Amino acid sequence: MNPKVLIAGIGNVFLGDDGFGVETVRALSAHPLPDGVEVVDFGVRGVHLAYQLLDGYDTLVLVDATARGGAPGTLYLIEAEARPGPVEGSGDGPGEGPVLDGHHMSPDTVLALLDALCAGTGATPPRRTLVLGCEPACVEEGIGLSAPVAAAVPEAVRMALDLLDPPAPDEAGAPRRELRRTP
Repeated sequence: MNPKVLIAGIGNVFLGDDGFGVETVRALSAHPLPDGVEVVDFGVRGVHLAYQLLDGYDTLVLVDATARGGAPGTLYLIEAEARPGPVEGSGDGPGEGPVLDGHHMSPDTVLALLDALCAGTGATPPRRTLVLGCEPACVEEGIGLSAPVAAAVPEAVRMALDLLDPPAPDEAGAPRRELRRTP
């Protein structure tokens, strides 16, 4: 049995490049996927994402606009580290729960909510969480991705497919395509 994987596109399509995750999972859903893989456009529905994760996934891949200071359209693959306690800025301090604003939930806030839900239900969070991010050019009001971010969508789809089924090694034993990883 294949482990369950959830690829979650998140972002607001009314804020330009913030719609990167939504556009990428839309393009990814046109490809055949292995059994056990779900690709879902969550948009701004972070609470829905946290509750869906209670269904038990081995791996979560969040696809989102990710500002890290690179050139617009730069792709990042980030492995989220396990959080031993509350996420700073989530409102999840001693005696507090995550701050819930259904339209402004960052991935950290979603994961903090998931931690709280798992603690209350006995469910297990994903063993592995990755962020497939793209450096935005513009996240101001407006529909549609900027040219560099739109051009990055096909590469992001390839990266996601490689995560699910890594390319076979070449004759020298090296992968034919290399995923770009950012610490």
